[in-house]
Amino acid sequence: MSFFAVAGLILLIMQIVIGWWFYFSFPVIGWKIPVVLLPFLLTFLMQAVLSYTRTHYGWWESAAYYLAYTWAGLVFIFFFIILAFALAAALCALFHFQARSIITTVSMVALATATLLSLIGGAKTPAIQHLDVLIPHVSEMKIAVLSDVHLGVGVSAKRFQKALRKIEQEKPDAIFVLGDLFEYGPNREQYAQALANVKTKYGTFGVLGNHEYYVGLDKSVDFYQKAQIYLLDNKVHILPNGLEIIGINDVRTSHVLPKQLEDLLKNTNSTHGRILLSHQPLLTEVAAKYQVPLMLSGHTHNGQIFPFNFFVKLKYKYVYGWYDLAENSKLYVTSGMFYWGMPLRFLTSSEIPLLHIKSHD
Repeated sequence: MSFFAVAGLILLIMQIVIGWWFYFSFPVIGWKIPVVLLPFLLTFLMQAVLSYTRTHYGWWESAAYYLAYTWAGLVFIFFFIILAFALAAALCALFHFQARSIITTVSMVALATATLLSLIGGAKTPAIQHLDVLIPHVSEMKIAVLSDVHLGVGVSAKRFQKALRKIEQEKPDAIFVLGDLFEYGPNREQYAQALANVKTKYGTFGVLGNHEYYVGLDKSVDFYQKAQIYLLDNKVHILPNGLEIIGINDVRTSHVLPKQLEDLLKNTNSTHGRILLSHQPLLTEVAAKYQVPLMLSGHTHNGQIFPFNFFVKLKYKYVYGWYDLAENSKLYVTSGMFYWGMPLRFLTSSEIPLLHIKSHD
């Protein structure tokens, strides 16, 4: 089964549970039939809209896209909130506590609060996350990191340009792009030109994420070129200040083997400052073995909407923030610049890491 078919089935089940809870909370309204019919109707509409808006663009298509993905995200959040309150109701019934009206009322407040926080979190301009990093054998510099931007229908050019202005105000010496840059939608060249217009001392360097392969490798490489991103597809580039940037393609999608990364790292100079760019926080043991001072990754979005964080942790050892890989090797996993699909952030936040590189020589 395809990803969207599986996702549709899961959303259907979650909506049935949500409908049941509303019927349990307000039985006098008589929502018994809608509880059965609405989940099927809404699931069908979501699937239809998400399929249609991948190839058709316009103002109403954009509105439909936002509504469909917003509802899908809220369904996920609502489902787990309702599970918690349903468990509380079951425990109260077990111990003969008459608390049904209180539990259902509080649950409605919780759903409304979660909706508001999710929408606000998704609408926020990503904050600059200042990070001090010690890397030997390299002069001081500032690097802005862009990851999981997911431009296109889900993120307007205006929002992207606003975020880029925040980066320009910091005057970074370079920009690193960690993949999942552009999805699909109109104004492709406008997005690329916006990033190309951000001038830095050393330029912009990037690696491919899994979505670059999903939407078409040729199109993605062309977008990187138009955005004036120096693509590090399993390559090493040395900046004039001595910093070596090692970039690998998306590990899982392009099947990068540990030996491929080892071969790259063998050709780097350990007396230089080195930074490894990898979209997914994988092959970290190789980075540790070769004592790469800093590895940068994204992909996880820090779960994007709670409690999806816990599901991400089942698949990835490193989800968000700083990690020590070895005595002289660190990893930073960013939560991403915006979001994928659902224009929501619940109990997580988007960010633009700004690395302040310092040398301890």
